[in-house]
Parts: sequence; C-alpha cells; structure tokens
Amino acid sequence: MTTKHEPYYVPAQSAWPIIGAIGLFLIAFGAGSYVSELKNGGGNGGYILLVGIAVIIFMLFGWFRTVIAESMAGLYSKQMDRSFRQGMSWFIFSEVMFFGAFFGALFYARMIAIPWLGGASNNAMTHEVLWPAFEAVWPLVTTPGGTTTEAMGWTGLPLYNTLILLTSSVTLHFAHVGLENNKRKALTIWLAFTILLGIGFLFLQVEEYIHAYQEMGLTLDSGVYGNTFFLLTGFHGMHVTLGTVFLMVLFFRVLKGHFTPEHHFAFQAGSWYWHFVDVVWLCLFIFVYVL
Repeated sequence: MTTKHEPYYVPAQSAWPIIGAIGLFLIAFGAGSYVSELKNGGGNGGYILLVGIAVIIFMLFGWFRTVIAESMAGLYSKQMDRSFRQGMSWFIFSEVMFFGAFFGALFYARMIAIPWLGGASNNAMTHEVLWPAFEAVWPLVTTPGGTTTEAMGWTGLPLYNTLILLTSSVTLHFAHVGLENNKRKALTIWLAFTILLGIGFLFLQVEEYIHAYQEMGLTLDSGVYGNTFFLLTGFHGMHVTLGTVFLMVLFFRVLKGHFTPEHHFAFQAGSWYWHFVDVVWLCLFIFVYVL
C-alpha cells in the first residue's frame, strides 16, 4: 500500500528578515539617541528613529506581499498552515514575555525597592543614610535630584483610550464573525471601524504625551515613575501601530476578495495579535494608571 504525503512548500531565501533586523537596530539606536538628545540637545536621533520605523513598515508590506502571493498561488499545505499557527502562537508568547519584563520592573519598584528605601524590612538605617526625606508612596513624583512631576490620572484620555480599544476588540470580533459567515459587507465595515479606532487610539496617545511633557512635567527624566510610564505605554503604542498596519493589510486583502470562511488564518492571526494588544492595555490601565 502506497502512502501519499501532502507536499510541503519550502520558501526561497528572502532578504526581508535582514531588512527587518536593520530596521529594529535603527529604531533602538535612534530611540536611545533621541532620548539622550532631549536632555543634552543636538543630534539626529529622531531622524534615525523615523528611518527605522519607515524601514520596518516597508519590510512588513514587502514580506506580507511575498507571503500573500505564495498563498494565493496555492503553494501552502495543511502542514504549512499548522506551521503558521505555531509561529504566530510563539510570537505572541514572546510578546507576553517582553511585556512581562517591563511589568516585572514596575512591580519590583513599587513592591520592593520603594518600601525598602522607605525603611521597610528593618532598613531604617539605610533609609536614613540614602534618602532621609524619602516617602514610600506610589506614584513616586519626586526624584533624588529634587525633580518633581505630576502623576497621570486614569480619567480623561487614558479612560477614553481604554474604551476605544475595548470597542475595537468587539468590532474586530464582528468582522471575524462576518468572514466566517461569508458576509463580506459586514466584514469590510467592521474591519474598517476597527482600523479607525486603532488610529484614534494612537492620536489620543500622542495628545496624552504632549500634555504630559508640556503641562505636567512628566518626562523620561521623572525618575522611576516616568521611566516605567513611558516604557510601558510607549512600547504598547508601538505594538498598536504595528497591529493597525497589520489590519490595514488585511483590509486591502478583503477588498481584493481574499479569504474564505474555510481559509483565513492571516485574518485570524491579525485578530489574535489585536486582542493580545487590547489585553496588555487593560493591564496597563489598571497597574499604571488606576492603582
């Protein structure tokens, strides 16, 4: 008896991974330089950061185009589909670990370092020597150098953005249901709403940052509170940007008639990523803004 094996497509060598690595390097180098220049002045860190972001967006569209062409040519098998699912699952897991590190830093500062500096756990002498005037409260709005700032409240823009992202998860779910039921009009409308909500979130986050820097004195120089605030919300904003680009690609594919109720893992992957971003924001809203 002859066993028939399904074909397994092996993609050709691609330049997109190295292009993505270059883009990430430029983002990291540009962001670090830009932060330093905010304090010291001069330099081209901001321009390098923008170039890195442009390279990443270019890479995403190029790599997506290649994968879409291979998929529409019928080169992928069920085994390849399982590989994509596993790859996307591991990618999201790596992102969980990424944000877990920053939340870990936040919890360490709040639950261990600040009480320790305040004299907890029989560290009264350490408290008197290192920082006698220190008050073990959070948010820590005064730095050792005497810089003071304001804490960002949870009402206003942060609350609006929370409602926006929660709504976007609902609209994306409706879009997915429309795809599964082969209702293309509903799919298109709900997906478009989701993209608009993502853009709205980013716009309000920029407004929040402008308000923090210009009116509240809340900057990256504002001690551990400012550091954790901008690192967590900033990296989350970057993920929302990537997720919005992902959804835009899916939207254009929908307009071209791609995806069927039986075969639409690319849409499902975008949905997984967007819902993950929403869950991270809920954690941010609770532990960074509310508590």
